[in-house]
Amino acid sequence: MNNQRWIGILFVLFGASFWGIGGTAADYLFQTANIDVNWYVTTRLICSGLLLLGIQLFLKGWQSVFSIWQTLSNWLPLFAFALFGMLLVQYSYMASIHEGNAAVATLLQYLAPVYIILWLLLRRKQTFQWFDLIAIGLTIVGTLLLLTNGSFSQLTVPGSAILLGIISGLSLAFYTLYARRLTSRYSSIVVVGWAMLIAGVTMSFIHPIWAFDVSSWSFSTSMILFFTIVFGTAIAFWFIIKSLDYLQAKETTLLGTLEPLTAVVSSVLWLNLSFGIWQVVGMIFILTLVVALSLQKKKHAV
Repeated sequence: MNNQRWIGILFVLFGASFWGIGGTAADYLFQTANIDVNWYVTTRLICSGLLLLGIQLFLKGWQSVFSIWQTLSNWLPLFAFALFGMLLVQYSYMASIHEGNAAVATLLQYLAPVYIILWLLLRRKQTFQWFDLIAIGLTIVGTLLLLTNGSFSQLTVPGSAILLGIISGLSLAFYTLYARRLTSRYSSIVVVGWAMLIAGVTMSFIHPIWAFDVSSWSFSTSMILFFTIVFGTAIAFWFIIKSLDYLQAKETTLLGTLEPLTAVVSSVLWLNLSFGIWQVVGMIFILTLVVALSLQKKKHAV
C-alpha cells in the first residue's frame, strides 16, 4: 500500500473517531445540560465554519478564502452541498441523537456505504464486484445487530430516531459523493468552511445563535461543547473531505464506519449505555469491513 493511500486512510480514521466521540459528547450535553438541539446545530456549524475559514485565511490569505465566490457557476453547487449535504446530515444526526442516543444515531448514519454502492451501480459508474456484496452485507448485518442486539422484535430507540438516522445516512452519502464537484477545484477546508457557515446561517432562522441560557452550564459543559465544535465538527468534517484527495468516495465512507465503533464504545464507557453480546458481534463485523477495505488494492477513482 502506497504512502498516499495510508494518508487518506488516517484522515478518515481520525475524522471518524472525532465524529463518533463528538456525537457521544453531544448526547451528554442534551441529557445533562438541557441544551436545545436546534441551537446546538446552529452554533456548531457557524463556529466550526468560521474556525476553518479563519485557519485558511491565516495560512493562505484572503484570495484563497473568497476565490470560490468569484465564479458564479460555483454558487449553486456550494449552496446545494451546504443545505442538502452539510445542514441535512448535521441536523438529522443531532436530532436522531436527541430522540434516541449517539450510538444508534451513528450506526444508522453509516448505512451510507450501502446507499453509495447502490447509487454507483445504478448509475453504471462501476461494475458489480464481490467485495461490494460483502461490504453491503457486513454493513447491514453489523448495523442491525448493533441496533437490536439480535432481538428483531423490539428496537432500542423510538421510530422518530430511526427515521432521522436513515435521513442522516442518505444525506451523508450525498455529502460524500457531491463534495468532489467542489474539492476538485478548491481546497477542502474552504469548501467545508463555507458550507458550514451557510448551513449555520440558515439554521439561525430557526434558532438564532445568540438565543441561549448559560445559567445552568458548568465548566465541564463549556469544555465538552468546545470539543464537539472544534474536534467533533470542524476537524472531523475537514478530515473526511480531505481523505477524498487520496481515496474513492466509497472507500472514504466505508472506512468511516469506524465512527459507530467509537460512538458505541464511548457511549458505553461514558454514558453507561447497555451493550449486549450481539452488539459486540456487530462491532466485529464493522471492524472487519474497515480492515478489509484498508487492505484492498486501490482501484480507479469514482
